Amino acid sequence: MDTTAQVGETTHAKTSTWVLVFIFCFLGLLIDGADLMLLSYSLGSLKAEFGLSNVEAGSLGSFTLAGMAIGGIYGGWACDRFGRVKTVVWSITLFSVGSAVLGLTHSYWQFAIIRFVASLGIGALYVACNTLMSEYVPTRYRTTALGTLQAGWSVGYIVATLLAGWILPVHGWRWLFYIAIIPVVLALAMQRFVPEPQAWIDAQAARARQKLAGRSKLSSEKRESVFRQIFSDPQARRMFILWALTAGFLQFGYYGVSNWMPTYLESELGMKFSSMTGYMVGTYTAMILGKILAGLAADRIGRRAVFAFGALGTAVFLPAIVLFQSQENILWMLVVFGFLYGIPYGVNATYMTESFMVKLRGSAVGGAYNIGRLGAAIAPASIGFLASHGSIGMGFIVMGAAYFICGVIPALFIRDKQFDPQNQ
Repeated sequence: MDTTAQVGETTHAKTSTWVLVFIFCFLGLLIDGADLMLLSYSLGSLKAEFGLSNVEAGSLGSFTLAGMAIGGIYGGWACDRFGRVKTVVWSITLFSVGSAVLGLTHSYWQFAIIRFVASLGIGALYVACNTLMSEYVPTRYRTTALGTLQAGWSVGYIVATLLAGWILPVHGWRWLFYIAIIPVVLALAMQRFVPEPQAWIDAQAARARQKLAGRSKLSSEKRESVFRQIFSDPQARRMFILWALTAGFLQFGYYGVSNWMPTYLESELGMKFSSMTGYMVGTYTAMILGKILAGLAADRIGRRAVFAFGALGTAVFLPAIVLFQSQENILWMLVVFGFLYGIPYGVNATYMTESFMVKLRGSAVGGAYNIGRLGAAIAPASIGFLASHGSIGMGFIVMGAAYFICGVIPALFIRDKQFDPQNQ
């Protein structure tokens, strides 16, 4: 076989592999997003059955986010230690089984504890999928691919919305969680068909050679934990701190709004459940478009500019919805909001992974993003508190301020494309 033919076959094989990886990761994030929204649509039923206050109902979202934060930190570490694919597989298994068990709970604390455990898998999966995908997709359209990948979450929101509209009125909230066991099949298939990325294999081989040569005993750097290595490197430390702050404000706004938007439309705008789910489908469809177009734009004009535009646009539009909505304009306002709301997440994964070198990437991205999520864990309970002493809309205005800060930090301090995940 001549050289040209061999190169062609190799290129085709690489393309086929990363497309397969994309499909599995997209489905993983779809399930991740759907699982997250199942709680939002179940809050009304849970409040009624368990006799929960607004603060207790909001705290279930906070338990979820706390579990996601811890799972994401350990998920990033597991990516570097055991492999990206293995971490994805076990993450899907953990949150699928855990979510299904939620249907068997009969009290606030049973639900909260099991939700926390299941959420460890949700948090780990997000980091693992994005790290895995960034090391497979070619550099020239990485943000387009990862932006489209983020749309998997939004498709999951739509799936959850449709399932809630179909299952909740007839079968109740428990069956929403029972069906979460199905994704275990995806985990088994991924374990069989998706190999670890070459960048991770090469890094593991290098570590093995150092151990065999005995150099690991002589090098203090190699004896350090990965987080100590991050904080001993001035550039990595600076990026870690900036991304932790950005992620904290981003998720404080994002999860606070997503957790309470359905309840806001029902309780404060007086929508019927059937109408509300239709409006949410429109919002999430616009979010999908926002994420995909954000990826395309970021590959052309830069990650920083697109991320800042989406965050600052959302910061302006959240108060506008609360202050100026009416029955006549709420639909188009939610569509515009959904579009802007999706943009930062369409860019976030690529922007972050390109801020760290390969040997630190999983731990640095997982650590920074999920330390930020610990701050975001207070958002649902905060809106619940504001709802008890004012309105959910007041909480949304606070979320808008968080979006403003998360747009300003990267606009001023985080430059584009510091490392290429396939070459660094």
